[in-house]
Amino acid sequence: MPMHAPDLTQRPPRSPRVRLGGYVTLPRVLDKGRALITGKPGEYNYNCPLDQRILSFVGIDAEKLKEQLAQGKGDGEILEWIEANAQHRHSPEAIAAWSQFQEQRTAADVESRQFLQDYQTKAAPQRKDISTWFEMLDVDDHVTFGGKA
Repeated sequence: MPMHAPDLTQRPPRSPRVRLGGYVTLPRVLDKGRALITGKPGEYNYNCPLDQRILSFVGIDAEKLKEQLAQGKGDGEILEWIEANAQHRHSPEAIAAWSQFQEQRTAADVESRQFLQDYQTKAAPQRKDISTWFEMLDVDDHVTFGGKA
């Protein structure tokens, strides 16, 4: 089955805010996995710490997910596979609460705060309104492909 895969050397993956099945970050993980399979991941890393949050929440192995992506399955088919194979099943309310928390998550410790600050200084030094990981990722994606912060 042919696979539709984004070329992450030309554009970013979907925003971490985009949801699939109620899960934030899942479409971004799928984009990065497909791009990796087709050799076009750009600077993006599949199974990075952000990806691991959703994979851990549902209890899915990154390599097994990548195998499913390699079969050319679309987002809906992947969501069905996740729901059928997840080690951790959650109610829609629990998924919504988890996703909302992820959207609002900030750097929780000194090391992470320093990392986020350094990241922001590199990508958008004039911005003073960035406080969450998702805000930073959206700005970084935009700037990386020629946008102005």
